[in-house]
Amino acid sequence: MNLFLDCEFNGFGGELISMALVDEHGLFFYEVLECPTPVEWVKQNVLPITQKAPVSYSVFQQRLHDYLLQYEQINIIADWPEDLALFSRSLILAAGRCMITPPLTMQLWLEQRTTAVLSEQPHYALADAKALQQSYLSL
Repeated sequence: MNLFLDCEFNGFGGELISMALVDEHGLFFYEVLECPTPVEWVKQNVLPITQKAPVSYSVFQQRLHDYLLQYEQINIIADWPEDLALFSRSLILAAGRCMITPPLTMQLWLEQRTTAVLSEQPHYALADAKALQQSYLSL
């Protein structure tokens, strides 16, 4: 199953704030994490539109795990490398321990830059992931 990924993070290279995954049929995962010291841009443009109360990182990981387990095979599609990096880091549970997932591949899809469906609400990870899904499936 193709899962379309978008993340919001606290400035360039910053910590994860929110993650959304949307499958080909529209079933989605969306969670928000605490961001105690947001950079000014994030404070003004991301945090006001998260539309969900933050959860702890352990709850976030458990919900992500539950979402991923419903698929037999997963292909994560993102349009930005940092999204893939943040997703990968979220699979790490502790030193030497990672989340068990179905077989998983990742794809950096940059073609959408010329054929993109515009997000209904930029910088809201769920809307951005849905726009990526629509762009990809429209080809």
